[in-house]
Amino acid sequence: MSLLTLQGRILVPFIMGTYQSERFSAAKGQCDLVRRRDGQWFLLVTVDLPDGAKTPTTDFLGVDLGVANVATDSDGVKHSGDGVETCRIRHHTRRQGLQKAAAGRKRRGRRPKAIRRKLRDLSGREARFRKDVNHTLSKTLVAKAQDTGRGLALEDLKGIRDRTRFRKAQRARMGGWAFHQLRTFIAYKAQRGGVMLEIVDPRNTSRECAVCGYVAKTNRPSQAEFRCGVCGHTDPADVNAARNIRSRARAAVDRPNDHGGCRHPG
Repeated sequence: MSLLTLQGRILVPFIMGTYQSERFSAAKGQCDLVRRRDGQWFLLVTVDLPDGAKTPTTDFLGVDLGVANVATDSDGVKHSGDGVETCRIRHHTRRQGLQKAAAGRKRRGRRPKAIRRKLRDLSGREARFRKDVNHTLSKTLVAKAQDTGRGLALEDLKGIRDRTRFRKAQRARMGGWAFHQLRTFIAYKAQRGGVMLEIVDPRNTSRECAVCGYVAKTNRPSQAEFRCGVCGHTDPADVNAARNIRSRARAAVDRPNDHGGCRHPG
């Protein structure tokens, strides 16, 4: 990397991973050199990659995004959110302890400089962990859709925190739910891989029977269970929702003039 300094131009070596080195030849425009809070330096490079060849499809892999399970697909495969929640609780507990110690030092007239430094070092670790989980999960879902010749279908979850009420025990977990980031990762990976992405109406996906179409609040006897009050169909609630998402995406493709969803062809 060539840098112009007050002492003249210098050449600085830098390290790239496999993912970055495979794409560096597509670098476009200027690069930014940034220093993170932990003292590490990073080179931010914009790359211009072509979209993948578009694959026409009439079938979809429905994906229900959640909290207990970060994602569940219409094939019944679940991706647990326990690891993300464990990370959130661990960092939250450490922050609370450090903040309490800092407050105690202030009361005794001592400057909690070392504690502030630890809090600064801790900042961002949870976010980076979530980002890594979302990158891995989005890559897995897009690869599965590619391998099976299907598109991907997601719910339109814009504003879900404003229109949905959560129990007190769920609020902290829901507040850290990075579903928008996961959807963004899925969208750009799908576009790059030529996978069609269909965004469907989320209304009643959790209350509608994926077999007979009966919709009722009583179809959900518990948070995790779905049991249809008409045909008796049972399924884990998130699997049933994912299958409804798949059905709505297929219906949108069959009715191209129906603008109930938002289509993003890869």
